Amino acid sequence: MSRKMVTIDGNTACANIAYATSEVITIYPITPSSPMADIADAKATAKQENIWGSVPVVSQMQSEAGVAGAVHGSLGAGAMCTTFTTSQGLLLMIPNMYKIAGELTPTVFHITARALACQGLSIFGDHGDVMAARQTGWAMLCSQDVQEAQDLALIATQSTLASRVPFIHFFDGFRTSHEVMKIEDLSMDDIRFMIDEDLVIEHRKRALTPDRPSLAGTAQNPDVNFTGRETVNKYYDATPGIVQETMNKFAELTGRQYHLFDYVGAPDATDVIVIMGSGALTVAATIEHLIAREDRKVGLAIVRLFRPFDAAAMVNALPSTVERITVMDRTKEPGAIGEPLYEDVCTALTEALERNPTMCMPAVYGGRFGLGSAEFSPAMVKAILDNMASFAPKKHFCVGPHDDVTFTSLNYDPHFNIEGEDVYRAMFYGLGSDGTVGANKNTIKIIGTETDNSTQGYFVYDSKKSGSMTVSHLRFGKKQVVAPYLITKANFIACHNFAFLNSYDMLANLHEGGTFLLTSTYDKDEIWQHLPALVQKQLIEKKARFYIIDAVKLGLALGLGARINMIMQTAFFKISGILPEQEAIDAIKKAIKKTYGSKGDKVVQMNYSAVDGAIANIFEVTVPESVNGHEMPPTVPEEAPAFVREVTARMMAGRGESIKVSQMPADGRWPTATTQWEKRNIAVKVSSWDPEACIQCGRCSLVCPHASIRMKVATPEALQAAGADESFKTADAMGKEFAGMKFTIQISTADCCGCTLCVSTCPGRKKDANGKRTDEPALAMVLNTEELYRQEAPHWKTFMALPEVDEQLIDVGTIKGSQFKRPLFEFSGACAGCGETPYVKLVTQLFGDRMLASNATGCSSIYSGNLPTTPYAKRADGRGPAWSNSLFEDNAEHGLGMRDAVDKLGMQAGELLEKAVEAQIVAKELADSILDARQDTQMAIEAQRARIDELKKVLEQSRDIIAKRLYHVADYLVKKSVWIIGGDGWGYDIGYGGLDHVLASGKNVNVLLLDTEVYSNTGGQMSKSTPRAAVAQFASSGKTMPKKNMGMIFSTFGTVYVARISIGANPTQAVRAIKEAEAYDGPSLVICYAHCINHGIDMAKGLEQQKKAVECGHWSLFRYNPDLEKAGKNPMIIDSKEPTISFAEYAMNENRYRRLKMSNAEHAAELMQKSQEDVDRNWKLLKGWAKALETE
Repeated sequence: MSRKMVTIDGNTACANIAYATSEVITIYPITPSSPMADIADAKATAKQENIWGSVPVVSQMQSEAGVAGAVHGSLGAGAMCTTFTTSQGLLLMIPNMYKIAGELTPTVFHITARALACQGLSIFGDHGDVMAARQTGWAMLCSQDVQEAQDLALIATQSTLASRVPFIHFFDGFRTSHEVMKIEDLSMDDIRFMIDEDLVIEHRKRALTPDRPSLAGTAQNPDVNFTGRETVNKYYDATPGIVQETMNKFAELTGRQYHLFDYVGAPDATDVIVIMGSGALTVAATIEHLIAREDRKVGLAIVRLFRPFDAAAMVNALPSTVERITVMDRTKEPGAIGEPLYEDVCTALTEALERNPTMCMPAVYGGRFGLGSAEFSPAMVKAILDNMASFAPKKHFCVGPHDDVTFTSLNYDPHFNIEGEDVYRAMFYGLGSDGTVGANKNTIKIIGTETDNSTQGYFVYDSKKSGSMTVSHLRFGKKQVVAPYLITKANFIACHNFAFLNSYDMLANLHEGGTFLLTSTYDKDEIWQHLPALVQKQLIEKKARFYIIDAVKLGLALGLGARINMIMQTAFFKISGILPEQEAIDAIKKAIKKTYGSKGDKVVQMNYSAVDGAIANIFEVTVPESVNGHEMPPTVPEEAPAFVREVTARMMAGRGESIKVSQMPADGRWPTATTQWEKRNIAVKVSSWDPEACIQCGRCSLVCPHASIRMKVATPEALQAAGADESFKTADAMGKEFAGMKFTIQISTADCCGCTLCVSTCPGRKKDANGKRTDEPALAMVLNTEELYRQEAPHWKTFMALPEVDEQLIDVGTIKGSQFKRPLFEFSGACAGCGETPYVKLVTQLFGDRMLASNATGCSSIYSGNLPTTPYAKRADGRGPAWSNSLFEDNAEHGLGMRDAVDKLGMQAGELLEKAVEAQIVAKELADSILDARQDTQMAIEAQRARIDELKKVLEQSRDIIAKRLYHVADYLVKKSVWIIGGDGWGYDIGYGGLDHVLASGKNVNVLLLDTEVYSNTGGQMSKSTPRAAVAQFASSGKTMPKKNMGMIFSTFGTVYVARISIGANPTQAVRAIKEAEAYDGPSLVICYAHCINHGIDMAKGLEQQKKAVECGHWSLFRYNPDLEKAGKNPMIIDSKEPTISFAEYAMNENRYRRLKMSNAEHAAELMQKSQEDVDRNWKLLKGWAKALETE
């Protein structure tokens, strides 16, 4: 039977089966499993039916723990249920998973196996999460590629019905979940054939129902509980046989035969690797190569059913000739004899030997590979096989890292390559958020659909939101592509950002005779002289064909800005000749319509124009024979700290895998203030300042998401000392306090992301020749050229050398005053135009020198703590924010723990200080001055620090134990400011219970809630903060319920300072609110409106949208200050006016609202009307609450 071939990723392949075989699907977003949940939601919205002719119910919960509870309830009530999760999300489900298994309830949870957060967060793939759940009593079935993600999802579903044992079906996060591959699609009839309807009915019969009442969840005593646990044995004993029987039935249907353990390799192999997941494909390909080329007697045992572990089946899968076995685990279990799969294999072999004493026991070795999606290449497989065959093999090892501490790692030859000429390999280097990855997903789908080629696409990017390099790895050929590892020899390489040439050695991966495509503003006659010498040398030596296209110029002309993806995709098809030119153009335009159709005809037409324009603007460059280019600059300058030069720089250059174990922080503590060394220079255009038109208000600096535009005042002497020359722009400083001083604004063009927010907010205007005010602001966007960088880099260095503005000259409670303070959060990896980071930056300007920050997992934790560099910075004296991310759900509690520790250590220091006085170690006058000191201003805090310095000098002279104890806690006598930072997904949903408890505690913590109204970090899923009528993932037909009114909820406590602010709408109120919140001696909550790329807006207009959100009443501004009530005043201050525009006038500027109108105008109109009612009701409620609090 011929089936349809489809080009899809692993998440899609699995989700199609899960949806078709479910009646209730309960979801919560987490990377990298979120796409499966989104697919299910989209199918349900489109009224797509399952195999029973019904549309499943898809519902989102507030956390994974909530999902597990809801699924448990749905299963008990007799529905066919599923969910999708990974990593910490799976761990939150474990308590309910024990219950589900204990009650013998059939279900399948589909898991994109991902690393757990240990010394740091990793969103990438390994088996740490599923191994943590192996004791729950769930069967565990592992898929190794996209085809298997579909096939085994179906096999697991039938097997759980037949066995009554719940199943974890897992596959490797990113490597399989996001890999795009051409597979054979299963039809609905195929799925129906596999699912035994009678078993579904048996599940129904066991349901909790008042028609046949029974009771579940009893409390059991010691007399029967143990016996009850033993009742399940027969079900687990039968499960392996049921799975194999189901696999056999599937083989009859499709011709694809799976076994619990499959053997691949020489029939007389002496050395065998045991492994599961995508790594098995790499091992299989390497083994086939070694057998064919070297006649090696090697083999592979693929584990598919990990739980229940069928020891006999595993042993029987091995060739009788085996002498040595290496078991490879994609997890680490510190302190154990070996990792989980290794221990199971050892146990299975030992028991087999007990049953058959004549058996020759092979030597067994254990290794770790691929943690956190670390590369697992054929070279590493060969090293594993060579280790087994060596004279003194390592018993326990890892492959990949360079362990120069405990020497557990294997050495391998990175140049070992097994790929032949029958596969075309292409690599595309893009910039995060420029559309490169999306375009290449379309490319691989076009090739898979329009040709008979086998295809594979894999996409490498870090967890930054944007601005970092992405690398797309595309393979296709007539034979089946089996290569779950990165390309090292490419036939085609495209560089989508010219700046990369000075940072990365990308042509090292170009095959001889390959093709290089570069986007460049230089034409074909001048490009050669602007290339680094290394690139020139490689092009010559590799006999490469070289093409250029000015994609940036074309993109700007078409209104696409930096999104040059369609231009570069078209260039690839034209140059490579994979498809006839017109056929390729037609296919690309078809993909454009499918991808961008929901965003409107204008967006579609712009991308059509990009395709047409690309064809006419590709030029081949004749490669000269001489090298005359410049040397690549060092990754970081010599003045960078040693750690940055030796460790950080390697990661920045894309060589993080070469870092030795001895160089890595063992406890996960990394230095701050390292983004200053990462000059990415990624903006197409950057801002330029006109001193004459500037009114010196500070708004540009305030709204800059990346702290790349700053301001200072300085004396002429200070300017001269810092090295300012005539080209360094200044103006006479305004304000009598700055008499005789110069004002300057400087832009770090290498750190600017070109968002234009500074230009859009600038109130200053240039004057014409007649002195009349024009519409041109004091800031303008100019093209970011090499010449401009060479001009502005010294100016930035001079600016940074200027002294910080004297605290006595400024009022930090104002916009201007706050912006004279150095940001201690700078150059993050947030999106260009990010709406969140200005708030974080402002908090560090005001309190960063004494700040502890607890950050919920999400966008803000990624741009704050994502390696290689960290944006939290330090003052000249080394003080700055101390930052930590615990988890997603426990952020408030984590921050409260910080406060408790700070308070306790401060109290302890005070007690010790009094004891030191009694012991005559410290003078009473000094102690009293410290204990009685006010610390309500920055100057007062600096004075306290001076007193603490004096105290420490006294303590250093004493050998008394009191002095020793006091010395190390004395700094806690200086006020510390604890901030709890997170997004709405945390605050409104998963962390709401903890947040409620912490705010009710009365403790002095400050919560900065960055509200984008969606789960931004995982792709834009609905949260309880999402407004009614907005389209989001998990709400593809528009959210039907209103936004949670978080500010009003917590203002009813009466003991919490609450403010709702918007930097774009009322920056003065925002600065004042943050300052008041920190000054309040108790819990505070500051809710910040943050525009987001997931809103479907032009990010350059983000501040305008903030204003409209306030003007329509959707985001009314207020401050609730309990201190005012204590003073006999109304604690509720409303800072915004009566709404002046409708909600629709605000909403229809955003694609998240427009999309619904395009797809279902009637439903959109209904929800929009209800949204207006929500706004009206909330405004009325706010005014009523303020009136109720008026003092008589």
